[in-house]
Amino acid sequence: MNNPAFFGYGSLVNLATHTNADPLPARLAGWRRVWITTGIRDAAFLSVEPDPSCVIDGITAQVPGGDWAMLDLRETGYDRHPVTVMQGGTARDVAIYQVSPEVRIRNRVKAPILRSYLDVVVQGFWQVYGETGVADLFASTSGWRAIHDDRAAPAYPRHQRLTAAQTALVDHYLQQMMQGNR
Repeated sequence: MNNPAFFGYGSLVNLATHTNADPLPARLAGWRRVWITTGIRDAAFLSVEPDPSCVIDGITAQVPGGDWAMLDLRETGYDRHPVTVMQGGTARDVAIYQVSPEVRIRNRVKAPILRSYLDVVVQGFWQVYGETGVADLFASTSGWRAIHDDRAAPAYPRHQRLTAAQTALVDHYLQQMMQGNR
């Protein structure tokens, strides 16, 4: 069966947040992750934008029967675009979700990043790529801004419980990132 697939670069890397089949590591050249503000919610969205000098890791997973409805609903505010990723040395055509220009707000106070959202993203990268993947995630993401610490009462709908080691890892890289942005 030849099902279409998507490339996840953020929360979709965390396999506990979806049930799409055959998740596999993949790389996408020419794109960078970026935290952005939208008119949809009061917290930052993780999106991508073209950057010829950057390569990002993520996963691909199948969309059985090409039924994109559930994934499109999950990714409300994003547009789906075709891209080509590298997977095990082979090029593969997939779809990627990028925040729609219609919902992106520029030149405005930057909405904070939900810690519960960031936790999910980092946990996924740790599970798939290890600590090196987490370091690469932080290095290949721009638009860092204030963090809203909602761990005690997570606002992110697909939040996950982190181990003590995962929590320490998130906090370590976040502290490094924030010190570098001063």
